[in-house]
Amino acid sequence: MKPGNASGQEAAATSLAVAGQRFVARQPILDRAQKVIGYELLFRNGIEDFFNADPELAARATLDSSLLFGLETLCRHTRAFVNCTRDILLKDLATVLPPDQTVVEILETVEPEDRVVAACQRLKKSGYLIALDDFAPDDMRVPLAPYADIIKVDVRATNGDEQARILHSFGSASCKLLAEKVETHGEFESTRKMGFIYFQGYFFFKPELVAGREVPASRVRQLRLLELVSRPELDLRELEKALKLETSICYRLLRYLNSPIFGFALEIKSVRHAMAVLGERELRRWIRMVVALGMAEQRCSELIILGLARARFCEFLSEHLKSSHDLFFMGLLSTMDAILEIDMNTLLEQLPIEHVIKDTLLSRETPLRPLYRLMLAYESGEWAEASALARQVGLSDERVADAWWQALTWAQEVASTA
Repeated sequence: MKPGNASGQEAAATSLAVAGQRFVARQPILDRAQKVIGYELLFRNGIEDFFNADPELAARATLDSSLLFGLETLCRHTRAFVNCTRDILLKDLATVLPPDQTVVEILETVEPEDRVVAACQRLKKSGYLIALDDFAPDDMRVPLAPYADIIKVDVRATNGDEQARILHSFGSASCKLLAEKVETHGEFESTRKMGFIYFQGYFFFKPELVAGREVPASRVRQLRLLELVSRPELDLRELEKALKLETSICYRLLRYLNSPIFGFALEIKSVRHAMAVLGERELRRWIRMVVALGMAEQRCSELIILGLARARFCEFLSEHLKSSHDLFFMGLLSTMDAILEIDMNTLLEQLPIEHVIKDTLLSRETPLRPLYRLMLAYESGEWAEASALARQVGLSDERVADAWWQALTWAQEVASTA
């Protein structure tokens, strides 16, 4: 799957380090229970860009220094789906990746000639999983189907009858079908009912809204905490009282503050101690984050990681842009409608946040909207748009790449502590 402006070449299985930076995005792949089982990795530049010099040496060096270095951060104990062209297959370049963490995704442009079949046989023998990308009716890669562990079907490019025929012809215990470009919960439910095993797209990120739905009663106290730490003036006594009503929030907050991420010399033993040590700005930040994690306990883990990464990414860029707005909170709130499965308008009505942040989250044109769009474009691998937006807000591609990489690493660390 190649969302937005990312081409097959841009989505090739490598990451280019330009001036020491990594230009990489990822898209989660989920199972029927909405558990993340892997990520398709999307890169701004591919192995093909290096074939004018010593292609094999350059490709292996790039993979070694960039992809392997960050594979654990990118995929969190799941598999990396890496797009492979004909040349990558024939040169066995994907074999620099560990077979137990890699799905070799063969693009729709690869003709099933004898040498390609032989490459698939070598990969299977070495323990790699193989996926066929964008599989269509009468696909020329049918001769490769016996080697496929996963067949990906674009639900936007095929109709229901065609999807059913592909499922009937190729779905089995050894070959699972993946529905890609699934954008809504309705599409997720229909493709799951049809028999697809894996799913890719933004369906998990778009809540299935019910008209008039209110915030669940179990979340009211947590939203109350968000409201308290969003006021211009903190009432520490009222905040401490509200925190103590949420035992799990208190536990998680103290656990975070006593983790190696912070490195405090003294153990923080109480909410009052934490409030004194953190100071007002950090107190607001961490209570918001911990409350968001608490709200997300019953939702897809990717939403938690994404919300944290967005928050940290926006915070990094706000420091560079010298913005006075609370962009950490803006990034965190951007996933909250999906986590709570309520309309963003309904959520924002209950929180006293800056009008410019509220309008930005509601897709209105504001001074912060280009930065917000940059965040969305970068995480989905829409590189041309991301580059244009970076220039618009006065940031270099390298600065944005570095901020996203650091934000994702930080989000993974926080999530693992949880």
